[in-house]
Amino acid sequence: MIRAVPVLPYLGVAFTPLGLDEAAAAVAERPADAPFAYVVTPNAQHVVRINRADPDLTTAYRDAWLRLCDSRVLALLARLLGGPALPAAAGSDLTARLFRSVIRPDDTVTVVGGDAEMAERLRGIYGLRALQCHFPPMGLLRDDAAMRACVDFVAAHPARFVFLAVGTPQGEAMAQRIFRHGGATGTGLCIGASLLFLTGQSRRAPLWMRRLALEWLYRLLADPRRHFRRVFVESLPLVGLVAADRLRRAFGR
Repeated sequence: MIRAVPVLPYLGVAFTPLGLDEAAAAVAERPADAPFAYVVTPNAQHVVRINRADPDLTTAYRDAWLRLCDSRVLALLARLLGGPALPAAAGSDLTARLFRSVIRPDDTVTVVGGDAEMAERLRGIYGLRALQCHFPPMGLLRDDAAMRACVDFVAAHPARFVFLAVGTPQGEAMAQRIFRHGGATGTGLCIGASLLFLTGQSRRAPLWMRRLALEWLYRLLADPRRHFRRVFVESLPLVGLVAADRLRRAFGR
């Protein structure tokens, strides 16, 4: 059974306006044998790509069960510029909440992505006894055989939680293919690098920076070569999208 959830259209995305507590509760109440449904966590970069009609993300978002706002920056801009009240529920925070408060040692958990070290750390930290892992190659989006192997693995290994840790838009495209394939169960979560933070393989921004919507700055300073394009080319156009929406609302009145 899939809980009916509200929808809040904004900037081309049908957001699910749930905060972290509500989102975690919605995911936690789905039983392991429920038909497969998946969660996406649109951030600034994703919203920009969708507004540029990126087919990989736009198509995958249509079938998602929850579309949680991953960006405190987006939530803040919306509030400041007259947009809707959009609560933030970051994918990394949701992943951490599930592992620390919901997932039990005997729960079936499937992870697609990462590596053997990540798997061993998850087992060691959380005592997981039913962890199933598949480590696909790079370039999944254009490798149909590899993508099909991931979908088949999830279908063949029923789990209460399915974490797709293969980045965007690979994770979203995979989740949709699993959903349309049929036969899979549980709840899929497209969570990017969340498990790297959870296992200590990567360091996340301090809590105070996250609360001030400065996680992007932490990542930029920590690895400017990797994140410069993501921040200034792929995410910054979000400001223009929010401003344009504000103008449309003003003239619409």
